[in-house]
Amino acid sequence: MNTPTKEEADPSAALRDDNQSARKDDKSVEAAPQFVQGMGLFSATALVMGSMIGSGIFLVPADMSRTLGSPALLIAAWLLTAAMTIIGALSYGELAAMMPKAGGQYVYLREGLGPIWGFLYGWTLFLVIQTGTIAAVGVAFGKFLGVFFPAISGDHWLWHVGKGHVGLNTANLVAIGILTLLTVINSLGVKLGSMVQNVFTSAKVLALLGVVAVGFIAKNAAALADNFGKGWSQFWYGAGLDQVHVISVGSFWPGTVDSRAIVGALTAVAVVQVGSLFSSDSWNNVTFTAGEIRNPKKNLPLSLALGTGVVLLLYVLCNFVYLVVLPLGGVEGAGTVVGRGIQYAAQDRVATAVMEVAFGAMGAKLMAGAILISTFGCVNGILLSGARVYYAMSQDGLFFKSVGKLNEKTKAPVNSLWVQWGWTCLLCLSGSYGDLLDYVIFAVLIFYILTIVALFVLRVKKPRWHRPYKAFGFPFLPALYIVMATWVSVVLLRYKPQYTWPGLILVLIGVPVYFVWKRQGVVPQLKR
Repeated sequence: MNTPTKEEADPSAALRDDNQSARKDDKSVEAAPQFVQGMGLFSATALVMGSMIGSGIFLVPADMSRTLGSPALLIAAWLLTAAMTIIGALSYGELAAMMPKAGGQYVYLREGLGPIWGFLYGWTLFLVIQTGTIAAVGVAFGKFLGVFFPAISGDHWLWHVGKGHVGLNTANLVAIGILTLLTVINSLGVKLGSMVQNVFTSAKVLALLGVVAVGFIAKNAAALADNFGKGWSQFWYGAGLDQVHVISVGSFWPGTVDSRAIVGALTAVAVVQVGSLFSSDSWNNVTFTAGEIRNPKKNLPLSLALGTGVVLLLYVLCNFVYLVVLPLGGVEGAGTVVGRGIQYAAQDRVATAVMEVAFGAMGAKLMAGAILISTFGCVNGILLSGARVYYAMSQDGLFFKSVGKLNEKTKAPVNSLWVQWGWTCLLCLSGSYGDLLDYVIFAVLIFYILTIVALFVLRVKKPRWHRPYKAFGFPFLPALYIVMATWVSVVLLRYKPQYTWPGLILVLIGVPVYFVWKRQGVVPQLKR
């Protein structure tokens, strides 16, 4: 009987020993501070949930419903997102328990598929995915704060360049303010940062539960008739596999006219995944902080499963509430808000329209307050976790050397946090973060697929590595994820090229950057 090697028994220990061996002559590095394991199961789960819940669930159902034109397909789209996300989270659980290292998904791609794949993920994360999301959610915070303080607006410019969106207005000034505040808080240590996350995640979950509760007290007869009818007959309207849907086909080249295409129900559901997947994204961020979670081999898989399960259940319930309170389209002779319906909610603020039905004019302010809580907590979670990826890249010699150091007192990657802060502030001022985020949705999905592929590769390459948790339903459910995500990707390539090709270009630009960075020796070569 063959005895497993130390590397096979515990890959995390092997990676650690390799790194220490490579640096054994550098006393200053050996004495460097280490991460503090300051997060338990509750904090890790709060990070999963808090990073997922931003402003999307309150807005994107309007655009999705315009494309689908069917209550059943709207719910089906969210159920597809839920299935993909939960399967992905359960699959990531094995990788997280097997390699509980700072950097998470970056490490999984590096170990499973090679250093360049890890770098391309980290490159795209820093360039747009993480920083662009922080910028977008931060500015959303500023805009909703304008409900209470009208002087805060994206149109109230303090400094403006030309006629575009470049410059400083009161909304992105607020965004930079909360970004600075949260960067300072997280620089003081993970315990304080996770405490802030726990408070705001709890508040935003209560806010979502409040929206769900509204469905029981503000049911609208016109909406019920329009969306459900007698015996749910209206609910299934337009959902047959033999029925067709007219969708707008986006154009990749600027200035060209969008066209329209006739597609089936399954394709239409895949097309709208741009909205629902983005609203459910960032669940993987907890893996970036693996080095700071107590008992990560148990708590990481659990937090992924619990966090994604609870949030996606709330998302599906919220969409049912929208259908119970508002008609899908418009109802002849109905009141002002109800008459608009989900598809025509003012500025796509579906949740606000629901609250207005329940509480009148005060409903808009209640919803604005809930979104302020949601976006503040979302910024904190994404900001906290993203810095750990750049730290891991620097440790491998693939990012600025100073970013790979921890503060001696707080044991936090302070330099990484402030580098992230600087680039995010520039995105806030550029006004381009919204377009950039649209571009990378496809890239995010591709990296999810590649990470699940890495799970299969590591099962073959490292069969004896200790796996405290094994992916639920392996190999069938992870394979199903790859099939579903690939299908959605192909559909987006065909019908939403403006969301796909630019994202691929952003990723591919990282290939020469990877080789130039290594060749120039800006930092020590990769240590594995």
